[in-house]
Amino acid sequence: MGVMEWNKLLSSKRAASYSKTNTTRSGDLRSEFEKDYHRIIGSSSFRRLQDKTQVFALDKSDFIRTRLTHSLEVSSFAKSLGQNIAQYILDNEKDESFTHQTKSDICDILQCAGLIHDIGNPPFGHFGEEAIRDWFCRKMKTLKYKGKPITSLLSDQMLQDFYHFEGNAQALRQVSKLHFLVNENGMNLTYALLNTIIKYPVSSLNIQPGSSNIKDKKMGYFYAEQDLYNSISKEMGTVDCRHPLTYILEAADDIAYCTADIEDAFKKGFLSYDKLREELLEAQIAAKADTTWLDPVGMLDHQYENAIKRKVENPHQYAIQNFLVRLQSALIYCASYGFTSNYRQIMDGSYRYDLFHHTYAEWVRKALGDIAYRYAFMSSQILEMEVAAGTILEFLLDRFVPAVLYYDTDLPLNMMESKLVRLISENYRQIYHLYAKKCKTEEEKLYLRLLLVTDYITGMTDTYAKDLYQKLNGIV
Repeated sequence: MGVMEWNKLLSSKRAASYSKTNTTRSGDLRSEFEKDYHRIIGSSSFRRLQDKTQVFALDKSDFIRTRLTHSLEVSSFAKSLGQNIAQYILDNEKDESFTHQTKSDICDILQCAGLIHDIGNPPFGHFGEEAIRDWFCRKMKTLKYKGKPITSLLSDQMLQDFYHFEGNAQALRQVSKLHFLVNENGMNLTYALLNTIIKYPVSSLNIQPGSSNIKDKKMGYFYAEQDLYNSISKEMGTVDCRHPLTYILEAADDIAYCTADIEDAFKKGFLSYDKLREELLEAQIAAKADTTWLDPVGMLDHQYENAIKRKVENPHQYAIQNFLVRLQSALIYCASYGFTSNYRQIMDGSYRYDLFHHTYAEWVRKALGDIAYRYAFMSSQILEMEVAAGTILEFLLDRFVPAVLYYDTDLPLNMMESKLVRLISENYRQIYHLYAKKCKTEEEKLYLRLLLVTDYITGMTDTYAKDLYQKLNGIV
């Protein structure tokens, strides 16, 4: 494909256009992307992130991050990255089409993208996604509709959507359809913003987990949103390619979680100062890292020495918290360099890696992720939570999927099925009916009914899912 152009990439088009009043006369001087921001923060789906897990599900402590605090951090980092990168492009005249307005729009889009990048994640963190995928892989083949196996009725793409269920794809669905505001177009956000949150511009049929190209590793949209994706990518000239801002959003996400997970693991007592230092030193030696510019162990030591000089009460906590703040700045610098030094490849759609690739920070990001995985994610507390979460999600899917199979068909539901269907949010049922009317086949409607269940369960907070599980099991 040709080189992507910013005037198309920053499209303020929306799926539905409402009648426009004179903005000057109405006093609303916001740009379209600033309007996106206010639509997001005013939405119930954004508020629900405050009771969704980042790592520690159902944790009662007030310092542990939720999806909401994580999303605010990603939004902040994404905007900072956008400012750095855009200013570099302007100062070095890397692109004659790039203006100060381009910079302003990029920062607004990235700020919004950070807020909604996880809005499609189910309860109980990334484990929730795994549990939903696992349920469909095990049980879809046992489901029947009018005597026929569902696996023989649905198209391959429809089936793969459930086998590879993905929070990223659900995010696009959440903001473009499920948040019922004015009509069936959800929050009706700008195309530029929607394209930025599509991390993987491939359908469930084209996933290549082992690919060396980062864009192919997971599914980016469901069959149900294929027409929307096609419309967005065609409008912007990004067909089968990542939007350039997606690389920046992903880097912001990486910076946020790889530093936050270390801090949370330390505060929960899973990782000590000494262990962190030891692990970083080992990783540095293994990577044969050049530490002349980025020296994490030296940074950590320096912050500890500062703590001793200042005679702070908890020098280890002071050192780790201040080390992580300074490390975030270094990671922002490296990601900015990763974008600007690969600018042409990113703009022509040929860049295959994340922004830390071949930078000083590449080994650091991997090391932090590995340390967090071994010390926090494999802890007995997390494993217990995941088993409990698996039990909850298994139960809910076991009940609700069979209940919707004959909903909205010529066959009646039994008493329990009709009660379960009525428990599903009226909003989600309303959206189902709006789109079911447009279906050409019974199989498409069946697919939408299965999505109705994943929509409902994915939209739950951790607490709501746990409480519903207890109520339906007679535990009151």
